Amino acid sequence: MDMVTNIPLFTIVLSLFSGVLCMILGGKTARRYTIIYECLLIIAVSAVFAYTMRTGTSFTYTMGEFPAPWGNEIRAGILESAIALLFLLVQFCSVLGGFHFVDLDLDESKINLYYSLINLMTAALMAMTWTNDIFSSYVFIEILTLTSCGVLIVREIGRTTLAAVRYMIMNLLGSGLFLLGIVLLYDVTGHLLMVPMREEIQILAQDPGAFTVITLAVGIITIGLGIKSGLFPFHYWMPDTYGWATPTSGSLMSSLVSKCYIFILIKIYWRVVGIEVFEQMHIRTILLVLGMCGIVLGSVSALHARNVNQMVAFSSAAQIGYIYMGIGIGGVAGFTAAIFHIAAHAVTKSMLFLTTPRLAAVSGNSLLFRELQGSGIRDKNAGVFFTVSGLSMIGIPIFAGFSSKLLFGIAAVSSGSARKMVLVMLVLAVSSMLNAFYFVRTLIRIYTKEKKTYTSRPVRHRVSYNIPMLLLTAANLALGLASGPVVDVIERGLAMFV
Repeated sequence: MDMVTNIPLFTIVLSLFSGVLCMILGGKTARRYTIIYECLLIIAVSAVFAYTMRTGTSFTYTMGEFPAPWGNEIRAGILESAIALLFLLVQFCSVLGGFHFVDLDLDESKINLYYSLINLMTAALMAMTWTNDIFSSYVFIEILTLTSCGVLIVREIGRTTLAAVRYMIMNLLGSGLFLLGIVLLYDVTGHLLMVPMREEIQILAQDPGAFTVITLAVGIITIGLGIKSGLFPFHYWMPDTYGWATPTSGSLMSSLVSKCYIFILIKIYWRVVGIEVFEQMHIRTILLVLGMCGIVLGSVSALHARNVNQMVAFSSAAQIGYIYMGIGIGGVAGFTAAIFHIAAHAVTKSMLFLTTPRLAAVSGNSLLFRELQGSGIRDKNAGVFFTVSGLSMIGIPIFAGFSSKLLFGIAAVSSGSARKMVLVMLVLAVSSMLNAFYFVRTLIRIYTKEKKTYTSRPVRHRVSYNIPMLLLTAANLALGLASGPVVDVIERGLAMFV
C-alpha cells in the first residue's frame, strides 16, 4: 500500500528529472531514455489502477505532511489512474511511432531538447491528472502551455513560428481567465484544496448573492479552459497548430493536451463546485449549444480543407465539440459519454496524425488531396491504419467512435428533456454524415490508382511504427467492442469524485 501511494508523485518527479536529464544527453540517447522511462511509468500507473479497482477506494498523498493551506495534495482514484494510464499509453505510441519524422524535421542539435520538452509535458499531464489542489492545476497548466509551444516551434519553419505565436496568445488569454476564476473562488471560500473548497461552496450556494459570484467564477474558468482546449468559437488556432507541427507534436497536442484541459475542468465541476451546484447553473446549457455548434461547423470546415492535415485538425475541433456537448447534456450519463469520448478521440486522432505523413512520404511529400491519390496502395500499412481511424471517426460499428456516439445518444434520451434529445440526435446525425463525406472521400482517393510516378520512397515500416499503430488499433477496437467495462470504470470513478 505505501509503495502504491507514492507512485503518483513518482510519475511527476521522474518526468521533471527526465526533462532536465535529456538536455545533457545526445539526441538518440534522449529518445531511447524517453521511451524506456515511459514504459516504466505505464507499469507503475497500471499498478495504481489495479489497486484502486481492486479496493474500490481512492487515496490522497499529502506533500510534506503539511496541512492546508501550506500543504498540497495528490489524489488517486479509479478515474484519475485510468486517465493517467490512457495519457501515458498514447504518449508512448506517439513518441515511438513518430520519431522518424522528428529526426527528419528537427535540427540534430535540437533533438535532445525536443525530448526534454516531451518529458516536461508528461510531468504537467501527470500533475494535472493527479492534483487535488486547484492552484497547482494552474501552475502545471502554464508548464503544459510552454512545453506545447516548445514542441511546436522547435521545427523552425515559418508556419510553425506563426502557429506557435497564435497558440501562445490564445493560451495565455485562457490561462489568465483561469487564474482570475481561481482568485474569485479562493476569495469566497478561503480554500485551494478541492474538497474543502467544495464543502464551503455547498454552504455558500444557498445564498443567492454568493451563488451569483460562484457562477461568475466558474464561468470565467470555463471560458479560460474552453479557449485552451479549442471550444467553438475559439478553435481557429487548431489547423496551423496541429497541421504544421511535426507528427509526434500534432498527435500529442490534439490527443492529450486539449483533453487534459477538459479533464481538469470536469474535476473542477465535480470536486470543486459539486455536481449538484453545477447542475443549477446555466453554464452547461451554454456548453451544450457551443458544443453542438463546434461539431457542425468544425465538420463543415474539415469538408472544405485544402489538405489532409487541415482536415484532421478541423475534425479535432468537431470532436472537442462532442466532449463539451456531453458536459452540456449533464448528469452521470452525459459526463460518462464525454470522458469516454476523450479516450476514443485520443487513440483515434493519434493514429491519424502519425499516419498522414507516411501517406505524404509516398506522394512527393505533399499533403494535398490531389497528390495523395493512390497513396494507400503505395504504402499499404499506412493506408490500413488511416482506414481504421477514419472509420472510427465516422462512427462505424465495432470501432470506438460508434460506441462514443451511442453513449451521447443514450445520455440525451436519459436527460429527460425532449428538446435536448431531439437536438442532440439531429447533431449526431448531421455530424456523422459530414464525417462520412470527408473521410470516405479521402479513403476513395488514397485507394484510387494513380498513373503518376513518384520519386520519393516509402518510409520503412519498422517495428517502431507498426507496434504503436497496432496498440492504438487494439485500443480502438477494445473501446468499440467492449465499451461496457470502460463505462463502468468511468461511472465508478465519477462516483469516487464525490
